[in-house]
Amino acid sequence: MPVRVSEFSWQQTPATIFLSLPLRGVCLRDADVFCGESYLKVNFPPFLFEVFLYAPIDDEKSKAKIGNDTILFTLYKKEPVLWDSLSRPGGRNWENIFPEKLKEDRAPEPRSPGSIQIRFTPRVFPTALRESQVAEEEEWLHKQAEARRAVNTDLPELSDLKEEEKNPDWLKDKGNKLFATENYLAAVDAYNLAIRLNCKIPLLYLNRAACHLKLKNLHKAIEDSSKALELLTPPVADNANARMKAHVRRGTAFCQLELYVEGLQDYEAALKIDPANTVVQNDAEKIRNIIQGTTLKSCD
Repeated sequence: MPVRVSEFSWQQTPATIFLSLPLRGVCLRDADVFCGESYLKVNFPPFLFEVFLYAPIDDEKSKAKIGNDTILFTLYKKEPVLWDSLSRPGGRNWENIFPEKLKEDRAPEPRSPGSIQIRFTPRVFPTALRESQVAEEEEWLHKQAEARRAVNTDLPELSDLKEEEKNPDWLKDKGNKLFATENYLAAVDAYNLAIRLNCKIPLLYLNRAACHLKLKNLHKAIEDSSKALELLTPPVADNANARMKAHVRRGTAFCQLELYVEGLQDYEAALKIDPANTVVQNDAEKIRNIIQGTTLKSCD
């Protein structure tokens, strides 16, 4: 009889679930992981962890990392919405997991001849301890969870706002839509209010920096990019893309101020995060040519 595990922790964003499950005293090679659209199971005898998820996830995109006696899941939701809980209300529902389950009240149809396709559960190999970032990833997840709880809705001047207008994520999405329509001033206003409600979410500063670049508020773009980088710590895979964008936006602002050496430093920092990014590579080369005096002093 397996021993069911109830000790775990999880946090979420509208798009992602972060689940941490301890595997203390268990040989990592004995851990068998199964992840489906609505069901997650980890079998590490004599222990068993399973959960019938609150809503469907993208099981092809989701991932798991094992190291330091912990398995860390990153599950990507099919719909960007906050879950009320990790598990589905009402518990088990095998029909949603295996939708082609045969009905028990009739005999199955004769099977037609054909080929049977077998899909094996991918084996999750642990990361070598010297390369593991489990501790840093755990720290990043805890920081994100704390940031989500840091909402300040008690400001007197915010009393007339609707409930959704007091949600930093709603305001961020509104700012993104305004940015897409090139209404940069209104987008800045949306990000400003979101930051007043919660000043610990790095993407708010990163997105506002993009607006300031469009508006030629270059010093403000540098300040917001720097603040985003300050909050995007420790550096892990989940925040790598945001860190790369922050360096590029700060580097662009430096270049437009004709501070090309400082701008190149940021572009080179971005390339350390994403070495294969050809756009950043080309822009960095243009900046080097400007510094060396081989091209006109301009930076797009």
